[in-house]
This record gives sequence, structure tokens and C-alpha cells, in this order.
Amino acid sequence: MFSVGIADFTCPVRIPEKSGGIQQTVASIGLWAELEAACPGAPAATPAALIRDLLAERLPDIHSGIFPELLAAVRARLGARSARIAMRFPYFIRKTAPASGTESLMEYRGAFAAGSDAETGEPELTVLVPVTTLCPCSKAISRFGAHNQRAAVRLAVQPRALVWLEDLIALVESCGSSQVYTLLKRPDEKFVTEWAYEHPMFVEDVARMVAQKAAAHPDIHRFSVAVESFESIHRHNAFALVDSDSMGL
Repeated sequence: MFSVGIADFTCPVRIPEKSGGIQQTVASIGLWAELEAACPGAPAATPAALIRDLLAERLPDIHSGIFPELLAAVRARLGARSARIAMRFPYFIRKTAPASGTESLMEYRGAFAAGSDAETGEPELTVLVPVTTLCPCSKAISRFGAHNQRAAVRLAVQPRALVWLEDLIALVESCGSSQVYTLLKRPDEKFVTEWAYEHPMFVEDVARMVAQKAAAHPDIHRFSVAVESFESIHRHNAFALVDSDSMGL
């Protein structure tokens, strides 16, 4: 038994937006199959080449909705035991600065993954979301100020039903000391720094809060949360990880 396929296949994709629109972006795709023996068919056609051709045939209409059909085609063409696809892409949301109302596009990172033996029809969904964290102990021991930093929160979920990227991103952003923005004016900088100061969070606090909200979401079956804080006064970073299995869910 061995797996074979392609990795980092870059192509345009279409991501449905919660608003009803379609966002055009560029994804990096991995697609592979689990084989028991050599690939059937023409001797000159390697399994990787056949998989690449099956993916290319569906361009430019690549989106998560075609995953079941594509994976079934890979299994049938290669006589594979199973097949799996993973797709990573940037995703943009228009955000409004909290004080000035200035609008800008904020980039997030998203990913879909699905297997031919998936428990549900929905792909696994991952978002990578930046937040600000302000250290509670730094605030407690200082006469004024406290160190803060940007943190990256990676939330991966296995949905029971459709879950929007926008909703997962909003869930994560509600759990930091403050949100992160692309464009801020002076009044916005004052707002977000003071807001973070009033909402201090350790990295483990962020992970715990995201996990609690994910566990309470009716359409999330399983999840994992990883938070890395890019420390501003230490040489090292801080890290926390929690998942639904460790919570006994």
C-alpha cells in the first residue's frame, strides 16, 4: 500500500461567500490516492500524471462542491482504495475600522480538505486568523502599559453541515484581546490599543475561548485550535493547543 499524487498545484478557484457572491482566488492543491499496486492503464501514464490530468480537466471550475465527484473519479481511474484532496488559499474580507469607519480588505488564510471516505459531505475547513494578545501579568505588574503582540490562531473543524468561512473567522476574532486590521487611522489605533488593554489574554486563554465557542457551535462535529503568539519582548514564542478529543467531546 502506498500513496501517490501531486502537491502544490497552483490554479484559480472559486470560493462561495456568505453574502451570496463568489470570490475568485488562487489556491495550492494537493491531490493523492492510496494504491495497492501499480496504476492500471497506459504504461506511459504515471499515477501522478493521471491525477494531474483529472484535476486539470476541471479547470477553472475548482471549488469544494466538486470534491466528491473528483475524488470518485480519481479512485475509479486509478483503481485506488481511497483518495484525498487538500486546498489552501488566501481569502479576503472587507473590514471597517472601529473608530474612523475606514474600509479595507483583510487577508486571511483558508483551507479545505476532503477524503473519499469522509464521514460527512462537508470538507474539513481550516482558517488562519491574526489577533492581538495583551499579557495579563505584564499589565498587573506595570505602573503603565503592558506588552502586546500579534498572534496567529489556526482553527480546523469537521462540520456536520455547511459552516461559512466568515463565521469561523468572526468566531476567532471575538476571542483575542483585539482584532487586527489592514488599515487604521489615528483614532482607530487609540481604540484598538485601549481595547486590548482592557481585554488582556494569555495565549492559552485565547485557545480555550475559541475551543469553547467551537464546542458550542451546533454545526461543528470535531475541531482543533492552535494559537501561536509572536512575543514582542521574548526571543521565543508562546503556544497553546486544544482539540475536541482533549475536551472529551
